[in-house]
Amino acid sequence: MFVQQHTQPGRALGRPMALREYGDRGHPLVVFPSQDGHLGDFEGFGMVEACAPLIEAGRVRLFAVDGNDWESWTNQAASPAERGRRHGAYDRYVMEEVVPFATARSGRATLWTTGCSMGAYHAANFFFRRPDVFDGVIAISGLYDAAHFTGGYVDDEVYFNSPIRFLANLRDPAVVARLRAAAITFMIGQGPWEEECLADTRAVDAILARQGIPAWFDYWGHDVNHDWPWWRKMLPYALARRGL
Repeated sequence: MFVQQHTQPGRALGRPMALREYGDRGHPLVVFPSQDGHLGDFEGFGMVEACAPLIEAGRVRLFAVDGNDWESWTNQAASPAERGRRHGAYDRYVMEEVVPFATARSGRATLWTTGCSMGAYHAANFFFRRPDVFDGVIAISGLYDAAHFTGGYVDDEVYFNSPIRFLANLRDPAVVARLRAAAITFMIGQGPWEEECLADTRAVDAILARQGIPAWFDYWGHDVNHDWPWWRKMLPYALARRGL
């Protein structure tokens, strides 16, 4: 399998950022790590191996990015407002450096996003905020309201980085049209440690239904918990079901 690591300036964050590429052709997906995670976690927890047949067949190409949660949403030393501002810097890094790099490398104008747990939050948040750049998402076992990480505090940064909040009030017909044309997939188990994520997933499901935005919500069984062994099954299954 083709694997290559790259270093980017990370100008918005004020430090270099690493990005790891898996595969040299196929449909490009930006992969976000789980909470406080790093770009190597997706490989370390077996997710790359689980997707290896698709990568090696040239059907899927992964761009695994490094995280920044410890400076933003999970930074207990920072105020809730500062956490939102630091996430804004991460947003700028992804949009200004990761997206141009991945589109240039893949030759595609648009990308998909994916991730598990906190990675699912990032995948969904970037996708719903910028459907002009991302035209597909596979979000697995995530929370979709940034207020979970701010003790309920909400300002503009929290609101506009919480799909549950801003999607409910989405009125822009051009954005809605883009979302209706996109490939939207949410997956989650109903077993241990999935309770909060399951509630958020059902909330997003209901919001998209009210907005008339087609999406595939796949609820796995009550024996399916919030953990990597299940996510290793879910992602390749979703990719194959989506025709990749």
